[in-house]
Amino acid sequence: MSTRFFADTAVLLGRSMRHITRSLDTIVTTAITPVALMLLFVYVFGGALRKNTDNYVNYLLPGILLIAIASGIAYTAFRLFIDMKSGIFERFQSMPIQRSSVLWAHVMTSLFANGLSLAIIVLVAVAMGFRTSASPLAWLAVAGILALFTLALTWIAIIAGLSAKSVDGVSGFSYPFIFLPFISSAFVPTDTMPGPVRVFAENQPVTSIVNTIQDLFAQRPVGNDIWIALAWCSGTLVLAYVFAMTAYRRKIT
Repeated sequence: MSTRFFADTAVLLGRSMRHITRSLDTIVTTAITPVALMLLFVYVFGGALRKNTDNYVNYLLPGILLIAIASGIAYTAFRLFIDMKSGIFERFQSMPIQRSSVLWAHVMTSLFANGLSLAIIVLVAVAMGFRTSASPLAWLAVAGILALFTLALTWIAIIAGLSAKSVDGVSGFSYPFIFLPFISSAFVPTDTMPGPVRVFAENQPVTSIVNTIQDLFAQRPVGNDIWIALAWCSGTLVLAYVFAMTAYRRKIT
């Protein structure tokens, strides 16, 4: 990557971030739904759902953070889709800028916007009683896993933004990712689930990510879950990146 690539990406990132600051409702909206779910599950369902834990918000928070990321990447696909439909995408291609910078600016915007949403949710969780003995290194590991998960889903969102034919199509692709945490260890232990559901829950990526973050927050040994989580996120990221760049090249040729 050349110096020009970084300079062009920084300029386009500044453009996208200005759109975010002028429309903070995007961040607030992506944070409000997860916060509402957290309030619902802690104060309404928490008494019945909590098991093997005396602080349900501690147990619940990792899954809520993943739901927030899945909601946030829908806006990445939407912003890219709007750029294409408004003609600004073609205008960028006619300018002397690095072509891949257009996509990377959307990816970096997704990282920053989701990071702000997650910070808001963690602050609300602290107000609700979330407490952790996690060391700075454990917090760094949590941030790294969430960033890797965000990157993997963001490149899937790039594919959706490049391929969608309508606003409804580009907005709806994220629903399966939002739903996945509900069939995982995010809200209740998987051993409470019936056979086939339990098998799915224990072998889908969200469970290993949730288990890893829960262990890091509680300063427990993370075991194999961290390697499974990293493998899921890294594999998804590589595949999504390859397919996104292939779709992008088709668009600009």
